[in-house]
Parts: sequence; structure tokens; C-alpha cells
Amino acid sequence: MGIPSIEQHKKEVAAAWAVHAFTASGVVLGFLAVVAILEGDKIAAFMWLGLALFVDGIDGALARRVRVREVTPQVDGATLDNVVDFFNYVAVPALMIYWFGLVPPGWEIVTAAGIMAVSCYTFSNTNIKTSDFYFVGFPAVWNLPVLYFHVLQTDLWINLAIIIILAMLTFVPMKVVHPLRVVEWRTITVPMTVLWAATSLRLVLISPDVNKAQVASPLLFWLWVLASVYFVVLCIWRTFRKQAVD
Repeated sequence: MGIPSIEQHKKEVAAAWAVHAFTASGVVLGFLAVVAILEGDKIAAFMWLGLALFVDGIDGALARRVRVREVTPQVDGATLDNVVDFFNYVAVPALMIYWFGLVPPGWEIVTAAGIMAVSCYTFSNTNIKTSDFYFVGFPAVWNLPVLYFHVLQTDLWINLAIIIILAMLTFVPMKVVHPLRVVEWRTITVPMTVLWAATSLRLVLISPDVNKAQVASPLLFWLWVLASVYFVVLCIWRTFRKQAVD
């Protein structure tokens, strides 16, 4: 392989910086979610977080494709990604729990602060992933339980109990699937991810003040439940399966 030309190198550098900018756009989307929260628009907040989730889902593949580590070694893409993820998956959902009162009165600040504190361990844990790209412990994706609270309209005490359980699972060596990076069962997992994302989008748009999701759109609701159960079963299966190297 010959030495790349100056023009080719410039194109590679431009592509790498474009991917970094794409990753960084996630924090802008997260900020827009914060604005929506402060304006009391929960659905808009979910929409912005959904776009941020999309960005986070594909930026890693783009980064590997354009070899950002080699082309722009002065920028640590993993650190950039962690900064954006902590904001979008921890800080913004914690604010939603506090602002929208998703836990019993008097517990809002304690719960939000607890989520922020516990998640610091997740983002500093050097063994957060197994060799086959499963997460070890609950991976601080707090936007997901908040989404389920919204769609299912669960009781505030149940919400608090679930948050406490997930916080404890942060320190338990359970395995949680990364829907795009885990290779095994990928032919099923990727379509299930698309199904879950599409049904989540529709169900989030149903205002709980008007109707319950399972009543307003029963087919989509049960498809959403099916996709959710698939991921839970996959995580349980990987947790208890013997693996030579984790």
C-alpha cells in the first residue's frame, strides 16, 4: 500500500473531524431536551433524547470506519462520547425525574442526586464491557426507565423502587446487551432494536392525559412489550451462561 497523498490525508482528517462533530451534536440535542423539560414539554424532551440516542447508536461505527484514533490522535473519541453519554443518559433523565415528579413527593432531589452519584461509578469502571461487548452491570441508561415510566404510567412508589433496584444492579455483574455491537443473535437483535425504537416513538407521542398507550394503540404496545422482553431474556441468558473470558 502506497503512502497516502496530501489530498487523501486531508479528506481523511476532514472525515474524522466530521464524525467528532457528529458525536458532539449529541450534547446539543441533550441541551434541547433540557430546554423542553424546563418548558414542561415531556414529549419534546423524549424526542430530543431519541435523536441523541440515534446519534450515539451510529457514531461509533462511523468512527471506526474513518479511523478517528489514527487520523486525529489528539482527540479521544471515547472520552468525548462518555461526556455526551453522561449528560444525555444520566443528567437529563435525572432532571426529568426531579422536574416532572416521577417519584413520590420529597424523594425527587434524593433520587436525582443518587442517580448522578451512582452513575459516576459506571462511567469510571474500566471493566464496564465484556470481551463480547456486553455491559457489566446496569449501564446508566436512565433515559430508558424514565421512558417506561412515561409509557406505562407506573405508580410513583413503583418508579422509586425500580430506580433503587437499577442503582444496586450497577454493582452486580449482570450482563446487558449492547444492541448494535454484540455479535451473537445480531440477526434478531437488530430488527428487534428497530421494532423497539419505532414502537417507542409512537407510544411516547400518546399523551397520558388523553389515554393509556395500551388502549390507544394495543398492537404497537404489545409489539413494544415483545421487543422489551426479548432484550431482558437475552441479558438473563448471557448473565448465567458460562463464558471463558468476560
